[in-house]
Amino acid sequence: MIIIGPNHTGHGKPFAISTDGIWNTPLGNVAIDSELAKAITAKSRYLREDYEAHRGEHSIEVQLPFLQYFKKDIKLVPIVLSFGGVETYREIGREIARSVKEVGRQVIIIASSDMTHYEPQESAKNKDTQAIEAMLALDEYKLAERVEKLNITMCGYAPAVVMLAATKELGGTQAVLVDYRTSGDATGDYSSVVGYAGILIKEMSPLVRLAHQTIESYVTENKVIEPPVELAPEMHERAGVFVSVHKNGELRGCIGTFEPTTDNVAEEVISNAVHSATRDPRFSPITADELKDLDISVDVLTNPEPIESKDQLDPKKYGAIVECGRRKGLLLPDLEGVDSVDQQIGICCAKAGIGPKEKINLYRFQVKRYK
Repeated sequence: MIIIGPNHTGHGKPFAISTDGIWNTPLGNVAIDSELAKAITAKSRYLREDYEAHRGEHSIEVQLPFLQYFKKDIKLVPIVLSFGGVETYREIGREIARSVKEVGRQVIIIASSDMTHYEPQESAKNKDTQAIEAMLALDEYKLAERVEKLNITMCGYAPAVVMLAATKELGGTQAVLVDYRTSGDATGDYSSVVGYAGILIKEMSPLVRLAHQTIESYVTENKVIEPPVELAPEMHERAGVFVSVHKNGELRGCIGTFEPTTDNVAEEVISNAVHSATRDPRFSPITADELKDLDISVDVLTNPEPIESKDQLDPKKYGAIVECGRRKGLLLPDLEGVDSVDQQIGICCAKAGIGPKEKINLYRFQVKRYK
């Protein structure tokens, strides 16, 4: 885990990293990830080993108890940054990304920052919205420009720029705002607040990226793309696949296959992505001007297994298939608003046109959901 914070004290080297040692918190010790820290230091033109820059600096240590609460054995690479240009920050981010790739394991990168400091609620929120929009667009140049132009007192804007550059280099493709609040929401005093935002940057799964590319190509060019020459590991197997398309939180299309109909998951995704976008009878075909607003998920199904009774179902864990003769209705697991087995079976029956008194066979399956 890499945590990047601003240097509030002005002490030490301007771009400082620690590569050895232990940080102590009320919840116990946090060891420095020496392997990763030394790999970053060796590759960086800017980051230098320096203890003094970390002594008395709070921007990293305040994150640690929260992280320890969820995972006790975390390891840390602490980095603090002073003033520099946006290109310097971007290069530090790319250096971090290259080092992470070299070490060859998954790493979480956290940028520590407050948003606007000590302004009235409305002013703080207006300014912070501008900075948040830039981060959600994964645009570090726009973030730097708005911080300067609007005088946004975001103390960790440099760590945010570094984090954006690093995560994009590592394949980050989408940012999600978890929440935005101000200190006024806790104290009731909105005359002088500090803003806080939580933003997640995620790497798009190769399967979801393939579904996006398929829909964009088909909608704009009426062309079905070919599977990638080199298939990602999750694309090799044969399995049933559902592609679900949402727009502004509402379902816009969902088509899939109970069992595999093609040679691999990649081909299954391509076929079902086209069908979800253009042939779901509940919706009109997706248009080109909607593409920017779509959220897509891909569910890869296990082989359905017959079960004796509905007691073996769990709508959060298992998808369900209800069969009566040649009629079959399927519902994916863990869907919003579906909280009981009876709901799940009822929806499956409605999809298949199966009456409440008809004799049915039940099957269950699990999915691996990619977003």
